[in-house]
Amino acid sequence: MFSKIDKNAIRKARHDRQRGYFAGTADRPRLNVYRSTCNIYAQVINDEVGNTLVACSTLDPEVKAQLEGKSKTEAAQLVGEIIGKRAVEAGVKAVVFDRGGYLYTGRVAALAEGARKAGLEF
Repeated sequence: MFSKIDKNAIRKARHDRQRGYFAGTADRPRLNVYRSTCNIYAQVINDEVGNTLVACSTLDPEVKAQLEGKSKTEAAQLVGEIIGKRAVEAGVKAVVFDRGGYLYTGRVAALAEGARKAGLEF
């Protein structure tokens, strides 16, 4: 019998490997990305204290109102712009980008591009 490859387990292992190299600090928090089949979520996290400074997703009412007729990639870019604006308002200028084990392409890259456009440095 053929066994099916568990792609999510591979992604989680990749994410665990990445997390060994960086962590969010008060000076430079971590911008974490989670991508499901329909939605995308982003959080700016201070790992020293263990709290989320700002968050945004495609489920937020502010974002959901603007998603009519947009593709998932365009929605990800919009989430990136909003998380960037919220982070800058909260006093965060530079972050460490944590792509969550996902490859840096498509929706993840669009979110990063939107966050950079809004003024975050990484």
